This record gives sequence, structure tokens and C-alpha cells, in this order.
Amino acid sequence: MNFLYFDPGLGAMIVQAIVAVAAGVLLFSKNVLYKVKSFFGLVKEDDSYDSIDVDEEDTEETNDKNQ
Repeated sequence: MNFLYFDPGLGAMIVQAIVAVAAGVLLFSKNVLYKVKSFFGLVKEDDSYDSIDVDEEDTEETNDKNQ
């Protein structure tokens, strides 16, 4: 008997796994590279991550403008 048959579902699963591994390696290496650069002081002001935290002062100013 020959058990080397790949159905389309298995092929799609293999492609999905390859894409997921590539994306994971890319994101992980970007984070590690940033930490190494910041350790040696090579991070520029433009190179830092943007904060998604919202300050309360910004929120109050926006609410005052909207009212």
C-alpha cells in the first residue's frame, strides 16, 4: 500500500503552518533586535514603538472640544 497521498486539506494546512512560522519569526526577531539596539543605546527617537496608551489629559481635552 502507498500512503504518500496528500489531499488538498493537508496541503492548505502545511502552507498555513509555513506562513505562521515565517510571521512568528519575523515578529520575534524584530522585538529582539529592538531590545538589543536599546541595550547598546543605538535606538533613535523615530525608531521607538508608538504607545497606544491614552492619557487622561488627552481624553479630557477631546471631550471638552466635542461638547
